[in-house]
Amino acid sequence: MDFRIEKDLLGEKEIDKSAYFGINTKRALENFELPGKIVNLNLIREIALIKKAAAMVNKNLKELNKDKADAIIKASDEIIDGKFDDEFKLSAFQGGAGTSTNMNVNEVIANRAIEILGGEKGDYNLVHPLNDVNMSQSTNDVYPTALRIAAIHLIRRLSTSLADLQDELQIKENEFSDIIKLGRTELMDALPMMAGQGFGAYAKAISRDRWRIYKSEERLREINIGGTAIGTGLNATNRFAYEITDIIQNLTGLGMARSDYPMDGTENCDVFVEVSGLLKSLACNLLKISNDLRLLNSGPKGGIGEIILPEVQAGSTIMPGKVNPVIAEMVGQVSMKVIANDTAITMACSAGQLELNAFTPLIADCLLESLELLDGAVIIFKEKCIKDIKVNEENCRKNLERSTAAAAALVHYIGYDRAGKVAKMALKENKTIKEVLYKEKILSEEKIDKIINPYELTKPGIPGK
Repeated sequence: MDFRIEKDLLGEKEIDKSAYFGINTKRALENFELPGKIVNLNLIREIALIKKAAAMVNKNLKELNKDKADAIIKASDEIIDGKFDDEFKLSAFQGGAGTSTNMNVNEVIANRAIEILGGEKGDYNLVHPLNDVNMSQSTNDVYPTALRIAAIHLIRRLSTSLADLQDELQIKENEFSDIIKLGRTELMDALPMMAGQGFGAYAKAISRDRWRIYKSEERLREINIGGTAIGTGLNATNRFAYEITDIIQNLTGLGMARSDYPMDGTENCDVFVEVSGLLKSLACNLLKISNDLRLLNSGPKGGIGEIILPEVQAGSTIMPGKVNPVIAEMVGQVSMKVIANDTAITMACSAGQLELNAFTPLIADCLLESLELLDGAVIIFKEKCIKDIKVNEENCRKNLERSTAAAAALVHYIGYDRAGKVAKMALKENKTIKEVLYKEKILSEEKIDKIINPYELTKPGIPGK
């Protein structure tokens, strides 16, 4: 293997000649040699976009010559397009508040720009990772700005997916609007309801989540780019700060705005806690809905069996014919992971000290992972579960008839205590509420039929009036 030698203040390192990263990335690869997760590529691409924007501004300000700036811009575009994804293998869990990731991008852009200008990788006299690519920037304004942009793009994707899920739940609400079933509270028989009403309640919950998450984008639009290391703006002019914000707006198509107090955006991460909290709210709703569906689907013979989830794969290596509710289970696990990520984000954001939060890599990894996981899970949930759910009308009718749910309709006519005795008698004699009322002649048959009308029991008002 051929090597080039690169130097920094700590000494020298051999770098594979084919590599576009440099000595800073090499040291980080050695220092944070952890298994598993690498830096989210959405973050990498948004950092590259900021580098492109900075080069455009510095060219306009005559701080970079045209050829050098254009080479940086072209190299940044190639990273944005995913051409150099293999050059970004740093662990997601790294010290330094994201400095290693910022340097990784700086070095890859610099070495690719050097190539574009006809030089050899590592010849930083042509394009320098810090002096040129990182000009007028710091990790501490680049990294949080890139994270906000990446999060907004994913929020928009998730919002669209949630709108589609809401639509599908509302379709089911209408499809099952005339199927009556037993409603339950605390897992016990409660009152009659329409099967569609249950899906309507799910749709309302997802509607709230969709709106909350969509609006959370507003919290992320304020960026601290141009604030450099601690938000005071040292080494970046006001003109640079305003121009790069305008260019970021144009490149992203997002309504990003320069913070009126960049030190705030550099050291305080509460916005990410707020957004993550809204993702946790969605996760709680998805977990609840997926658990409901698993419960109502239980059986098919030994459980509730009131709904039928789509069969998507065999469920057991030893029990022939068994099919498990695997899509709902996947959604539940994603939800649990998002809730766990929210805890990590909360702890990381609160662990910041003075003018910087050293734990932004953990915040970035958890937030972007939660957004990606939720988007994927919501799409699969809609397509492979909700879309093809069926209702077992026969089981719904049997379960309702065997219950004492109709006893609540009698309270206005015979009082709570007497209605309770009727319910107890029905359970003891294995009869329906109607049969007990007929037998005991508590009310006229005409009145009983009018009161114990299950369809009336699913609406507001006093049944039979």
